[in-house]
Amino acid sequence: MLTTQQESTLPTAQIVKPPILPPDRLLEEDDLLEPCLPKEWPQIDHIVTEDDTPVDNLFSAKQQRLLVESLYNSWCPPDNDSRSFLADANIGIFHTVKKPPIVPDVLLSLDVSVADNWWEKQHRAYFVWEYGKPPDIVIEIVSNKKGSEEASKLKTYARMHVPYYVIFDPTEQLHNGLLRLFELRGMRYHEREDKWLPQLGIGLKLWHGCYEQKEDKWLRWCDKEGNLILTGAESIKQERQRAEQEHQRAEQEHQRAEQALSELEQLKAHLQTMGINPNELGSSYAK
Repeated sequence: MLTTQQESTLPTAQIVKPPILPPDRLLEEDDLLEPCLPKEWPQIDHIVTEDDTPVDNLFSAKQQRLLVESLYNSWCPPDNDSRSFLADANIGIFHTVKKPPIVPDVLLSLDVSVADNWWEKQHRAYFVWEYGKPPDIVIEIVSNKKGSEEASKLKTYARMHVPYYVIFDPTEQLHNGLLRLFELRGMRYHEREDKWLPQLGIGLKLWHGCYEQKEDKWLRWCDKEGNLILTGAESIKQERQRAEQEHQRAEQEHQRAEQALSELEQLKAHLQTMGINPNELGSSYAK
């Protein structure tokens, strides 16, 4: 994350303007093959996309992995299972070339894809002008009272037109509850009483359980019915349990079949002691 000192030293954005044809030159056929350039194209050579500053505590790091991993493992966006999305943690969002980025703990953006050449500078961070839209939701995990989650960050995300903003305060540093969800209406955020995100077809809930060998109260994604969006380990465990249940049902059916066969053999033996041939019973009834 960029410091205040770094922010003040950022140079003014340079603008690269497209070439202008001389007035005596006519438009030639080859010109039609050239891509159309915008009137102004942002120059980002001066921008620092990452500064490698470690800022997370252990809980926050695990919480971020939990939210990101479960989406890629078990979630399908609404309306179309093939819709692309980007979910990640601690990625800088650049909404203007004149200011440093804002770095949410977690972001989710639908209908965007990471570029194949993601090592190029314009693809190393979330440049809003490159993706064509802001993220659909950003989540901030409160670790102290200096994060401005309820002040400057809330205003910045609103100016960026991020539809949903979430504040998760696991140690209640802000004294306004563990989980708050804001929805953008017009130019201002309004807090939702529920934790459902209708535009994304997904919800959030608090869950007490064990993740990565640590038991605590975690923030989780969920569906409309409140069912958790599972992590990879949870999916494997669920499949294992389902396989074990199927195996147990098969064993029970096998045992019932063996019991029925045993009872049939006992019945045949009893009939034979009475001088009745069980094999002839069927033909006798047929006559």
